[in-house]
Amino acid sequence: MPRMRSARTIAADVRSRACSAEDEVRAALARAHAAQEHTNAFVTIDDRGALEAARAVDRAVGDGRDPGPLAGVPIAVKDNLCVAGVRTTAGAAVLREHRSPFEATAVARLRAAGAVVIATTNLDAFGMGSSTEFADAGPVRSPLHPERVTGGSSGGSAAAVAAGVVPLALGTDTGGSVRQPAAFCGVLGIKPTYGRVSRYGLVAYGSSLDQVGVLTLDAEDAATALALMAGADPFDATSAARPAAEVGPLPVAQDLSALAPSLRVAVVPELFTRGVAAGVRSAVERVVERLREAGATIEERSVPEVAHAVATYYVIATAEASSNLARFDGSVYGVRVGADGDGQTLVSRRSRARGLGPEVRRRVLLGSFVLSAGAFDAYFGRAARVRRLIAEALERALDGVDMLIAPTAPTVAWPLGERLDDPLAVYLGDVATCLANLAGLPALSLPAGPAEDGLPAGAQLIGRAWSERRLLDVAGALGPYAAPSAARPDAP
Repeated sequence: MPRMRSARTIAADVRSRACSAEDEVRAALARAHAAQEHTNAFVTIDDRGALEAARAVDRAVGDGRDPGPLAGVPIAVKDNLCVAGVRTTAGAAVLREHRSPFEATAVARLRAAGAVVIATTNLDAFGMGSSTEFADAGPVRSPLHPERVTGGSSGGSAAAVAAGVVPLALGTDTGGSVRQPAAFCGVLGIKPTYGRVSRYGLVAYGSSLDQVGVLTLDAEDAATALALMAGADPFDATSAARPAAEVGPLPVAQDLSALAPSLRVAVVPELFTRGVAAGVRSAVERVVERLREAGATIEERSVPEVAHAVATYYVIATAEASSNLARFDGSVYGVRVGADGDGQTLVSRRSRARGLGPEVRRRVLLGSFVLSAGAFDAYFGRAARVRRLIAEALERALDGVDMLIAPTAPTVAWPLGERLDDPLAVYLGDVATCLANLAGLPALSLPAGPAEDGLPAGAQLIGRAWSERRLLDVAGALGPYAAPSAARPDAP
């Protein structure tokens, strides 16, 4: 596969008229249709809308106007982020024919910068899953190993980048849904600090945990996209008025030997032992050694509260989901099950049973239980208190260091269908990623090289609030040093 050009390179070529946006987008659409046949990464491929947008970029260039820093760059958007005029299904049958009349702020800001949305990407319904197998459009297959999962729930976005369809895709991350598929597919994925990017236009799963993230082939593109999306939004009261310069753009060249001597990194031992496969552990330990050899200070910081993270996360996330999903009853869009004369209560019950899918129903039932009068204090109230303790523990662990490092996921991608009947094993795999969501901290996954059978593993960096720039600096510097994963379409 030819080397994938970065988003920055494509935009520079379009702005200088070295190529046209229309040609770039046509090529990306062709790649999307080809990849769809063996990955099922997309829900909607918007040929007509994408070409119209590309021509608008070319007209702006021809008129001497600057279309923006992402001029003509083809991107993909997870199908739980609203794209005006395009189906937004959130991966669920109950929203199968929903077309949004408005646009998510994150999407609108990238489009205003010249980016062209060519497709929406497949996902576990409502973002509830870690394999993108619980999708109304069917499972996503890894572009590297078609018999294996991509991770989830942003599996379609990870596959789109790993397959070389687009240099940049949007995902969402509630407990690891950007970082875990990035690890499984050998690309970079970042979840910013809670509030860095507006959640307006996101079909909510867990409102205190959700955050819009980016999957790319390098840190510079991630920084560029985050800087464009970041900032306060009057439509989202949780968005923060922080300067975009805190994020990027980054210098194109990152030198690890120059960066590392000022870098302090803490290893969290609990995250290297709790069910972590030997090959994954070794891959991440190699990243730690590269940092050490380059001059970084490496120390160990224990976070015993990790033992309570998964239980805390699933109580809070499912409780918020049970509230957020109450609005979806089959009345207007998607699956509607009922006959004339049936009452709305009966129609809603039947439509939800058919339209939400097994994993969503499981989580909504769990969330409804923990919010019930007899269980609230014992489960949700206790989880809220433990969440605060976990956040405080991470704050202590980060005191005096730049970031924590750990495996992104304890295993590599597993075969399709292997864990459909074992949800607990899947849930336990979120142990390292859900920490950052519970504490609202920024975290990214970068390729750590191959683990078992040449499958990609990811190293996760967790930073203090608003420290995305530092995380991306390190990820950019590590890029040339990390063993190229078989998942990387731009690997030499």
